Amino acid sequence: MKKLRMLLHKNTMLSAALLFLPFMYAQLVILRAGNAAGRGFLTDDRQAWAYCFLQLPVIAGFLLHAGLSPRLRSQKAYAALSAGALILCAAGAFTLLFASPASLFYLTVTGVTVFALGWVCGAVYVKLSALMKSTSAAGLGVAGGYAAAVALQFVTQLQWTVLPAAAVLLALSFAILAVFFTETEPQTDEAPSPEKPPVPRRRLLCTAAITMAFLLFTAYYTGYIHHLQVASGYGEYNVYTWPRLLLIPVVPAFGWLGSVKDGKLLPVGTLCVVVTAFLNTALIGRETYLLNMCLYYIALGAVVAYYHLAFLRLAPRTKNPALWAGMGRLIDSAAVVFSFGVRFSNLPRAAVLAVDIALLGLVIVLMTLNRDFALDAPAPAADAVSTPAPAPVKADPFPLLQARFGITPAEMNVLRELVLTDDKQETIAARLNISVSTMRHHITSIYKKTDVQSRAGLCRLAAADEFHAAAAK
Repeated sequence: MKKLRMLLHKNTMLSAALLFLPFMYAQLVILRAGNAAGRGFLTDDRQAWAYCFLQLPVIAGFLLHAGLSPRLRSQKAYAALSAGALILCAAGAFTLLFASPASLFYLTVTGVTVFALGWVCGAVYVKLSALMKSTSAAGLGVAGGYAAAVALQFVTQLQWTVLPAAAVLLALSFAILAVFFTETEPQTDEAPSPEKPPVPRRRLLCTAAITMAFLLFTAYYTGYIHHLQVASGYGEYNVYTWPRLLLIPVVPAFGWLGSVKDGKLLPVGTLCVVVTAFLNTALIGRETYLLNMCLYYIALGAVVAYYHLAFLRLAPRTKNPALWAGMGRLIDSAAVVFSFGVRFSNLPRAAVLAVDIALLGLVIVLMTLNRDFALDAPAPAADAVSTPAPAPVKADPFPLLQARFGITPAEMNVLRELVLTDDKQETIAARLNISVSTMRHHITSIYKKTDVQSRAGLCRLAAADEFHAAAAK
């Protein structure tokens, strides 16, 4: 287990993939089971709303995590709450897998399970945003994990025809998540990176609005395809057919696009694919239903990659990473609720087409405001929030610190890493070839000797004028 964790700490892309794959598979299984909630118990009209309303507990669980986790001073308390949510989510998932949906019990369990899923979602996205902060290659791992989860979901057929395999994969998914959730990482132990200033609120809001517009476009787009399907005489409309497999290559492809040039190509690439899909459907028309479905999933894969990677990249530079890391997933649930409330297939085809065009126009305007089309330009001026530049280190203060506080050579190695890098404790431990427990023992000793309570305090101590002046002499 220790060797596995060391490997994951050294390979962020693999770590992101192994974290996101089991989470996405468990989420897909739970939401698919929730789609059947009330079947045979509620009337058909009310049961059709069950899946829509189940998005609300997901949103509530996510917001609870975003609001509560920054206020927890103890990492152990946060880990305990997250582990409890994971256990509750796993117990509910297996209950839904084997119970009959035709009961009030099934409805209740589904609501509790998806509420716990919302907290788990928040915890997973926070960990992913930390990985994205260390390297953009983690974005490709996130996309690969998503694609693998879709493949596993398709293999198990979604109708539980391979129920034992689904149960085994679900158990394995929660076991992998438990490995990640048992890691304890101090939440306030890292100093902010001076070369990456905070993200302005305007950019966050623009990205959120673009995501909502993209997701509503895909919802209206499927409504338009449904109109074409009826007009062309196709007897069955099922979005879980083989064109869904196109998500498997498309999401990683756009995940790679989001990993190059600091992700600047991803918004424009997503827009190009979405516009291409729409033009094919609007101009060629009703005789290309399968082509329309294929292009729909290609566009959907691009949108999924966009909203995941955009927020995971921005979140570490916000005041509340726990909220913004999973904002794309939150907006996804909100879009489901909104789009389900407006029955697209009941609207005239011309009305659906007009809404599609309006949403694409809105995306273009918002991307212009967000400067997403400035591919070769430096970061937007709005991002360059005026922050005080760090004081230059004129001389090496560490020998004086060592002499003043009686710090051992081993502790001094740790101290230098804590002050001079933004790396996590696990990464530093691996670089120094020591265990994480030894690393934390050294940190505790350093805190006691220097009478400092945090990593930021050590940075301020090392930057104190008295040490630099003495070192210069």
